[in-house]
Amino acid sequence: MREEAIVEAAAGVHLVHGSNTNWVVLSEGDSVTLIDTGYPGDREQLLASLETLGYAPEAVTAVLVTHAHSDHLGSAEFLNRTYGTPVLLHAAEVPHARREFLHQVSIGQVMRQAWRPGVLPWAVHAIRSGGTTDVAMTKPEAFPHEGPLDLPGRPVPVHTPGHTHGHCVYHLPEAGVLVSGDALVSGHPTSRVQGPQLLPKMFDTERAGALASLDRIEALAADVLLPGHGPVHRAPVREAARRARELAS
Repeated sequence: MREEAIVEAAAGVHLVHGSNTNWVVLSEGDSVTLIDTGYPGDREQLLASLETLGYAPEAVTAVLVTHAHSDHLGSAEFLNRTYGTPVLLHAAEVPHARREFLHQVSIGQVMRQAWRPGVLPWAVHAIRSGGTTDVAMTKPEAFPHEGPLDLPGRPVPVHTPGHTHGHCVYHLPEAGVLVSGDALVSGHPTSRVQGPQLLPKMFDTERAGALASLDRIEALAADVLLPGHGPVHRAPVREAARRARELAS
C-alpha cells in the first residue's frame, strides 16, 4: 500500500485513495467502520489499507455506503458474504444496492461525452476496475434509526439525494469532518476543475436534487471534507458547498 494513499484527516479518521475512488476508515480501539469500498478491482488495496492501519477485515464492525454505484459498492457484498459484515445504507438506496434498478451513467451517455478531456481514459479505467461487473448485494440493510450510529466514529448519516435517490453523506461532528461521497467532491478525472465541485452532470440521477442537497451540506459544521473523489479539502465545508454551487451555475 503506497504510504501517500492513506491520509490521516483527524484522530481515528483516515481517507484512503483507491485507484480512482476514495474510502474512509474510522477507527476506535480494535474496531473500525468502513465508509465505501471502491471499485471491485480495488479489493486488494482495500484490504491492504486495513492491514496498514493495523486491522484485519474481521475488525470492520459495519460498512456504510454513501450510494450504490459500482465504484463505491465494489467489495461490500464480498465483506458481507465472507465476514458477515453488515452493510448499511439509506432506505431509498437499499433496492439500488440489490440492483432492483440501476441509476448509474450508461455507456451511451459516456460515449456522447467522449469528446470531453479525460472521459475516455476514465471510462477505460472504470471498465478495467470492474465498473460494469455485477456488484448486486443480497442483504443490504437500512439504517436502524436516525441520528448518530452506534459504530466506531459515531457517524451521522445525512440524506443528500440527487446523485442517487438514497445518497448519504456522513457527518463526524466530534472530529469536524464530513465524508461526502459523490454529493461534493474535490476533483475527478473527467473534470478540469480542482477543488470543491459537483461531479459532471452526466453522473447525477437528478441534477436539481444534487444542487438542493448542497444546502444540507452547507448547514453541517465541519472543517475537513473527505470526498469520494479527489484529495482531502481542509476548509469550512459550508464554503466548499457554496463554491460548488457557484461553479455549477
